[in-house]
Amino acid sequence: MSVVPMKRISVAAMKRDRKAVLEYLQVLGVVQISIREKEDDIFEKTDMSKTQQVFLKNNEKAEDALAVLKRYAPEKTGLLSSLEGRKELTREEFDARAVKTVETIRVCTEILEEERQYADLVSRIPKLEDQKTALAPWLKFDLPLELSETRTTAVFTGTLQGEYTLETFYTQLKKLSNVDTFHGEIISTDATQTCIFLVCEKKDQAAVREALRRMNFAAPPLTDMNPEQRVKEIDEEIALTTRQSEEALERIRSYAPAREDIRFASDYYAARAEKYGVISQLLQSKRVFYLEGFIPARSAQSVAESIESKFSAAAEIEDPGKKETPPILLTNNGFSEPLEGVTESYSLPGKKEIDPTFLSSLFYYILFGIMLSDAGYGILMFLGTGFILLKYGKTMEIGMKKTMRMFFLCGIATTFWGFMFGSFFGDAVSVIGRTFLGKGENFGLKPLWFAPLDEPMRMLTFCFIIALIHMFVGLGAKAYMQIKQKQYLDMIYDVVLWYVLLISCIVYLLTVPTMADMLSVSPLSASLQKPMMVLMILSAVGIILTGGRESKNWVKRILKGLYALYGISGWLSDILSYSRLLALGLATGVIAQVFNSMGSMGGNSIPGVLMFIVVFLVGNVLNLAINALGAYVHTNRLTYVEFFGKFYDGGGKKFRPFAANTKYYKFKEEM
Repeated sequence: MSVVPMKRISVAAMKRDRKAVLEYLQVLGVVQISIREKEDDIFEKTDMSKTQQVFLKNNEKAEDALAVLKRYAPEKTGLLSSLEGRKELTREEFDARAVKTVETIRVCTEILEEERQYADLVSRIPKLEDQKTALAPWLKFDLPLELSETRTTAVFTGTLQGEYTLETFYTQLKKLSNVDTFHGEIISTDATQTCIFLVCEKKDQAAVREALRRMNFAAPPLTDMNPEQRVKEIDEEIALTTRQSEEALERIRSYAPAREDIRFASDYYAARAEKYGVISQLLQSKRVFYLEGFIPARSAQSVAESIESKFSAAAEIEDPGKKETPPILLTNNGFSEPLEGVTESYSLPGKKEIDPTFLSSLFYYILFGIMLSDAGYGILMFLGTGFILLKYGKTMEIGMKKTMRMFFLCGIATTFWGFMFGSFFGDAVSVIGRTFLGKGENFGLKPLWFAPLDEPMRMLTFCFIIALIHMFVGLGAKAYMQIKQKQYLDMIYDVVLWYVLLISCIVYLLTVPTMADMLSVSPLSASLQKPMMVLMILSAVGIILTGGRESKNWVKRILKGLYALYGISGWLSDILSYSRLLALGLATGVIAQVFNSMGSMGGNSIPGVLMFIVVFLVGNVLNLAINALGAYVHTNRLTYVEFFGKFYDGGGKKFRPFAANTKYYKFKEEM
């Protein structure tokens, strides 16, 4: 339940063992390479970026080939197959398959070339169809469309915008060209265009061309054969291209059995690219290389001894320097570990901070359960995630496994609060009893505690109590960190004074009958008012005097102290933020009740039963999805803003060990 202590490991080995040492460390996956510069002339770094780029390109080529196979030869996979995680390989299996990677990349090249040819063939068909469509108005024309002249005449074949008769065409052409000797034919016409064939003497060619230009004349698709022949040729080309594209598609699909080899090649070259990125960081001489980095203290000694026993190498373990900031690796028990991702999404702990995951877990599941607060939904959640964990838990990726475990525990909390508040798919028990079983109005699931819909103010008071406990624990965490750093006075100024101020304010307010009635609690004795007032004044004065203690100027110190005291308004807004527990909890129940009421409108009949089943299933699935997402988002929000805001800044860097960061396969020996 803390940040894993880190050590520095330094390794000096013979250069001939460089490949073996790096691959061994990559398999272990427990050392983050972080090499400090050495001020000497013996060691230098070697730029391996060009080789690394070759491996990255091979990895990219393999991924592109897999994308092609996924598009044209998709695998038949189950609904939950994505939860199975990466396949495991022993080191021996990995080395045996590595021999085939060069051949596999050649196969990837072939797949991409086949895909390019297939795409070209497929794109050619619409172009041929367009040509065929363009020739359709010319099918009655029995001359080549590219014919432009004979020995004594000029020939114009093309289209005019709009609908023309031969008479109107002649009239306009004569008017614009002042030529009387020509012969024209209308090949086809419709409301949008008119296809014409025109012959004139060569001496009138220029005048006729200019007249046609002014009539918006456009040339047809040119062909050295008549349109009907060209259309037949296009049909043959389409048939041939279609057949060729189908053959190309079959050739692509024939590579499907190579999918696993391609996946392995993708991982293999990704791992090699990462290794050569590390080589570029190494300090090397003619015969020796040197590396160092951070390693979890629990693994440091065993890894150092293992390296020295396997290779001609010397490994040294030491504590990080005082000015160094080691990377952060979290470790927690089974109850808190699922929330490490939530903490990491905010920020990992800074150098002098505690891991807040355990403290978060004490409230996270409770807050989520109150927001969803339906026993039916909770049962579905923990049964569903429990089934997934049982079936895929051994092979599932760590991050996904933590997420499933988090929702499993959230489901249990939701079930608990659902029974406490008497909600099981809303009021489904009551509606089914009244509508289909002939039960009375009082039939239904009774709350073990109280129903928030019937007593919203009681629920709001409960939410405020949780808010105070949650934030007071956060303030206590701040005190713990200050004590750990021996900042005892700071702890008194920043924590104790605020505890006194806040508690005295709360007790004072509860002595006021109006406030107590509003919160549905019994008022405290009025004799507490004066002592609480004294405590409020003393603690407020203390905050004013110490809130700006870092400043030597007393005016600035007092002003900063007043600003610090103004922070009590932030506490008020933070407490009010927890009213979202009430809002989301009520929303879940009300929406479920609406769907139950809608489903029961068909009454106690066969159509009514069918209607209820459909509306019940669809409505509650939607309600669960929407409100579970809302509960997750708002639980994170209360954790990040209201809880972390009291003691936690973050800023740590994640521990990123040199490892085989692969997509499809993993080593069984990984630590």
